Amino acid sequence: MNIEIRDGDSGKPAKRSAGSQSELRQDIITGDWVVIATGRAKRPDDFAKHERAKEDPNAFDPFADLVASGQKEPVLVYRTPDGDWSLAVIPNLYPAFSSGRMARDLSEGPYFAMSGVGYHEVIITRDPRHSIADLELWRVAEVVDAYQERYLALMSKKSVKYIQIFHNHGKEAGASLPHPHSQLMAIPVISPYLELQLRGAELYHRNHRANVFQTILDHEIETRERFVYENEHFLVFCPFASRVAFETWIMPKRSGNPYFERITEEEKIALADALRRTLSAISVGLGDPAYNFFLNTAPCDGREYPHYRWHVEILPKTSVWAGFELSTGIEVSTIEPEKAAEFLRGKISE
Repeated sequence: MNIEIRDGDSGKPAKRSAGSQSELRQDIITGDWVVIATGRAKRPDDFAKHERAKEDPNAFDPFADLVASGQKEPVLVYRTPDGDWSLAVIPNLYPAFSSGRMARDLSEGPYFAMSGVGYHEVIITRDPRHSIADLELWRVAEVVDAYQERYLALMSKKSVKYIQIFHNHGKEAGASLPHPHSQLMAIPVISPYLELQLRGAELYHRNHRANVFQTILDHEIETRERFVYENEHFLVFCPFASRVAFETWIMPKRSGNPYFERITEEEKIALADALRRTLSAISVGLGDPAYNFFLNTAPCDGREYPHYRWHVEILPKTSVWAGFELSTGIEVSTIEPEKAAEFLRGKISE
């Protein structure tokens, strides 16, 4: 559904006046609405005043010694020249999805259900104290490489239609352990959010004969209003219809690029650069907030998705859903994406 606000009887789109009134903005891909509540707007520095839940420095770290803590045998290990491991991928001890070849039908009456088969893995960096924002470039590139390696290893499994890779930082973002780690879930269904993006991209192409992700990329490069950082292969920006304050996307510049698993060696280094710099800017600028980032890519279900483009979405934990958000599904952000992007640009490290 495309809705455009017109200026009185002139028939022309109304001009936005920055900071003058709240705005309803629509996501060009999913059609979802968000509120940019400028009447409750905060200055960028105000977000840094929110103190994140403290980690217990004496808490047991099960990832410090994988053997001693009884972890499962790693499925992938990267080692330093001296033989110590720098990154390991292990099956989750308490998986959300259980290994199995095919999902079984568990439907009941009018309700549809299936067995929760799939794969649940943990990607662990060796350093227990430093997040991705603080790692050297080669270590972040190693993380990206591990994402691709495990994706390629699992995408052809019979029980797998979609693979979600995500990273939780901080208790408020769902990180149960302070030791930095990402997770991978290979599952037999496609997530509702991705379905929305896939359908939106197809609908946009049908209506405009253009790729919606390329349209977004071209506009953000041209206007520079929500631009945060770019290198040869990626653009970092705050989306026009940001769901939360300081939401940030990392999007490949290469066209015809729906599948993350087809990332090139050069792109892996460039993605590591963009991810590291962006997370560092968020950490420095907002006082190390909790955040989630996740990798959205076309499903591995055998179908073609020519109108999609894989990308990374970063969502800092700057607010909590309350009555309006829960009852409507419309999220409220208290800073304009343009101001958020300007603030983050100033925090990008050289």
